[in-house]
Amino acid sequence: MRFARPLRRITAALRGVRPGTGPPAGRPATGSPAGPGSPAGTGRHRSPKAGRPAASRRRVLITSAAVVCAALVAVLALRNTSEPSGTDGECRPTELLEPPCGAWFGAFVPHERADLEEKVKAYEEQVGRKLDIVYTYHDMSLHEGTRREGQLLSPEEQRVGEKRMLLLSWESKWWGGTKGQQPRWEEIAAGDLDATVIDVQAKRIKDYGQRTGKKVFLSFDLEMDTRTPANGTPAQYVQAYRHIHDRFRELGVDNVVWTWIITGYLNHGDLFKRMYPGDAYVDWIGYNQYNYYRCHKTEWLTFEQTQTATHEWIRENISADKPLMLSEFGSAADSARPERQAEWYARVPPVLKGLEGVKAALQWNYRDPGPHCDLAVANEAAWEALRKVAADPHLNQPTE
Repeated sequence: MRFARPLRRITAALRGVRPGTGPPAGRPATGSPAGPGSPAGTGRHRSPKAGRPAASRRRVLITSAAVVCAALVAVLALRNTSEPSGTDGECRPTELLEPPCGAWFGAFVPHERADLEEKVKAYEEQVGRKLDIVYTYHDMSLHEGTRREGQLLSPEEQRVGEKRMLLLSWESKWWGGTKGQQPRWEEIAAGDLDATVIDVQAKRIKDYGQRTGKKVFLSFDLEMDTRTPANGTPAQYVQAYRHIHDRFRELGVDNVVWTWIITGYLNHGDLFKRMYPGDAYVDWIGYNQYNYYRCHKTEWLTFEQTQTATHEWIRENISADKPLMLSEFGSAADSARPERQAEWYARVPPVLKGLEGVKAALQWNYRDPGPHCDLAVANEAAWEALRKVAADPHLNQPTE
């Protein structure tokens, strides 16, 4: 879009070209010759030209148009040679880590806490590139001893984050804890976990930002539409989310990109509306849609079928302009047709480019609970297809 404004200004200057002569060669007509502000529409410049013969006026107009076009071509040629499209001047990430010229590529890579670096590097070797975003999960347990589940930005994550962005999913759970240890939205909203959990992790993220200058994507209770009523009401979720957001702000944590992630199942549409914290509290919106196939007894769905309806619904009902994230996407395999998963991934790039505002796509390379629910890349053909996805220019953007 760098050259759009000059082009429009020059076009406006040429709106007085006589009807029938058309726009200069190679440039589409824009606007009406007698539109507001144009010489023909306002009557300006008529007096100086009143005594000039028509043929002379035509020669002056044609000559002026030719000079302007030649100058424009020269400027564009110079700029295209010295500053090609996609340079960091155009495509540098925004303050909210949004890539203006394309989208980030990321993944959830199964791992144990201690081997995160090893597993990420192994995935990157398979897919043929460095990940832009690495996705990890944490609960809200107390940090005790060597336990890392409740420790946002573990040492391993910080090392992985040296050359990558991190998406931290923070869940109101205590994995392996007792029923009484499970955090509830009402308690979070009331500030009951501030001293023991919220403030502790806020300080860790703040220290990370001050030390490295880096921001993190942070999601609170992804797929919250599946957590009610067990964790509380939709209103209590919104209160809990806003409390965490506001508490971080009070503590001076300014290196968080707040990411709200839903399942994307449209029969939960009413819940999505009721559980949206509001534009002032959300920076990115994510949704998790898959081709589950036999996993949840569904039909085979293309990548387009899994994404488009949810994308359109979010744009119409939640936000028309927030950056969107395919926070988890992937496909089951078809044992009867081993090549089918590869064909599914091959269709990702053209569809992804048509999803307005989708600025990140994170592949899920693991399984879901239940039979036939292995959503990992199944074979070499599928890996090769995913490599082509990851190599697409749209998903290769400058990170600094």
